[in-house]
Amino acid sequence: MNHRILFAALTISVLSACTDATGQKDPVVLRNNIDSVSYGLGTDIGNNLRMQLQGELLDTLNTAALTEGIRDALDSTERMTADNVRELVQAFMLDAQKRMLAKEENEAAENLRKGQEFLAENGQRPEVKTTESGLQYEVLQAGKGTAPGATDRVTVNYRGTLLDGTEFDSSYKRGEPAQFGVDQVIAGWTEGLQLMRTGSRYKFYIPAELAYGKSRGPGGSLPLNSTLVFEVELLGVTPSN
Repeated sequence: MNHRILFAALTISVLSACTDATGQKDPVVLRNNIDSVSYGLGTDIGNNLRMQLQGELLDTLNTAALTEGIRDALDSTERMTADNVRELVQAFMLDAQKRMLAKEENEAAENLRKGQEFLAENGQRPEVKTTESGLQYEVLQAGKGTAPGATDRVTVNYRGTLLDGTEFDSSYKRGEPAQFGVDQVIAGWTEGLQLMRTGSRYKFYIPAELAYGKSRGPGGSLPLNSTLVFEVELLGVTPSN
């Protein structure tokens, strides 16, 4: 990352979010194209900054000092040299990165523990079967159709939730079934789909290591090391050539 660019982002972003003593935004009227372009640039940089620093890291900044720095720079009365700024921003970012990594490690460890505890208890239920890999499944409705192979394509309806019931994905909500290759999904799905036959409906309990592990999934919103629950209905199988 170019730390001069980051510092510029830090300062410019305040212009689009400066507040007065009461915490209310200063009124800004976009009277012409330049005003609009200026505001648009500020929001773009502000959004990038928010994604870089995330939540509490952004909250650690002193916006009053940030605003003062902008004014000093515009008046060419900076209190710090460019080298000072670069060193300070670099140190801040390194510290922020360490804190973020530590937080993610704690999150991953806690979610892994919760998932293991859930699966240990869930596996005791007579209707739940556990495979050698650790995948757990429950047959909600048996089907009599074709069983897909590892290289086949399938058509399915599904609903995915976290252990607390939070839904994060659903073909039902999108209003149409999903189609994909059996070997083009997470390991828990690849294994689970091959246990099914067309017309069946299964519930899968997928350990983190067979799901997305220490990543947040395609949308970037899943908790790290999440154990995932999917209810899957196998609608059709298209054999590979």
